Amino acid sequence: MVKQIPSVFNWSGGKDSTLALHHVLKQKLYDVRYLLTTVNSSFNHIAMHGVREDLLIEQANSLNLPLFQVHLPEMPDMGMYEKTMSEALFKIKAEGVTHSIFGDIFLEDLKVYRENQLAKIGMEAVFPLWKRDSLTIVKEFINLGYKTIVVCAQEDLKDFCGRVIDQSFLNDLPNHIDPCGENGEFHTFVFDGPIFNQPINFEIGELVYKTFSSPNASNKSSGFWYIDLIPRA
Repeated sequence: MVKQIPSVFNWSGGKDSTLALHHVLKQKLYDVRYLLTTVNSSFNHIAMHGVREDLLIEQANSLNLPLFQVHLPEMPDMGMYEKTMSEALFKIKAEGVTHSIFGDIFLEDLKVYRENQLAKIGMEAVFPLWKRDSLTIVKEFINLGYKTIVVCAQEDLKDFCGRVIDQSFLNDLPNHIDPCGENGEFHTFVFDGPIFNQPINFEIGELVYKTFSSPNASNKSSGFWYIDLIPRA
């Protein structure tokens, strides 16, 4: 029997993470020691996705995988982000973990950034979905029986926030939007599917709009719609 490679899985709670984890668990090449997730310490929500920490914990419990949370302030600068992430990864590496797995699809600059940051720590990056077609990925996700809801969407996609991704969703999505939202157009929360021991129960809460300053200090801001998911017993 081939020895599995000790790994940490970078978990966003969304569909791309889920499908990547689906394949990793199926292939049995990697031993996933932790799900690693960045959490907004000001609001106890998954960073960027805006999903409550309680639901993140329910996901990890349903997947039967340990959760390693990295707490960050609401708007950390890159220096703080990199320092905090490095500290977390050095702790994980000290436990014998050598590889870090991501659900990225085609953003070359992000892939290079991840590889370079991990190289400083002495770890390797793994991308199970790399260069696969976005539409093929999301259709596979649906056909496997996974269920996911859009929890965050850019300002012109307000009507898609709070929708479950299915064929009807894909039919309605504008042609210029990547079907997986790989360019950051929308983010999701997966609440059921083959690798979950039980579905995650929640109620739909308030829809709110938030703006974020540009990281390059250009005085421009971008806006996103967020739908609150309220845990339900």
